Amino acid sequence: MKQANKLYYVYDPMCSWCWGYKPVWTQIMTSLKDKLVVQYVVGGLAPDSDEPMPEPMREQIASYWKKIENYLGTEFNYQFWTQCTPRRSTYPSCRAALAARKQHAERQMVEAIQAAYYLEARNPSDSDVLISVAEKIGLDVKQFEQDYCSPELNQALMQELKFARSIGGNSFPSLFLQTESGIVELPIDYQSAQVTLEQIEGLI
Repeated sequence: MKQANKLYYVYDPMCSWCWGYKPVWTQIMTSLKDKLVVQYVVGGLAPDSDEPMPEPMREQIASYWKKIENYLGTEFNYQFWTQCTPRRSTYPSCRAALAARKQHAERQMVEAIQAAYYLEARNPSDSDVLISVAEKIGLDVKQFEQDYCSPELNQALMQELKFARSIGGNSFPSLFLQTESGIVELPIDYQSAQVTLEQIEGLI
């Protein structure tokens, strides 16, 4: 394996298209695990906010869910919109992913946040939800909380968002392949892992 070959997956734990992409992304990762390094990169969809989401935005995001559901058959729990007070704030869940990364559990954390949000109608903009998710996947919760709240972790988040933008990761999910020739963006195919795998094989 050439050390230069790396696949960057730019995502946000609260991005509904990332949730729709999950089955295909899982296939891609499984197929590539012995061929190159896969690196998760948080994208930071929406900064911290305590403001409730305005009604037009709620309707717009719920319509995205419906679109993804119709296109990919992805499951969504629409009770979220009545049971929670939605906020346009995904940085907390991004921090939670980075705090879990310190315990080598970023992927598990992301998948557990997605399940809490899209299937259980819980709000990952809330720290208490993220802490309970960390506990559920077996993290050292005290360590998780300490990391999650630390200025150092917030600084790491800002640096990672900067890196994501520097390679072109402005929408989520995005894939970038790094080889000896440089970094190239791969188109996202939401319905076929094979298309992406063939592109990667051709480039490495």
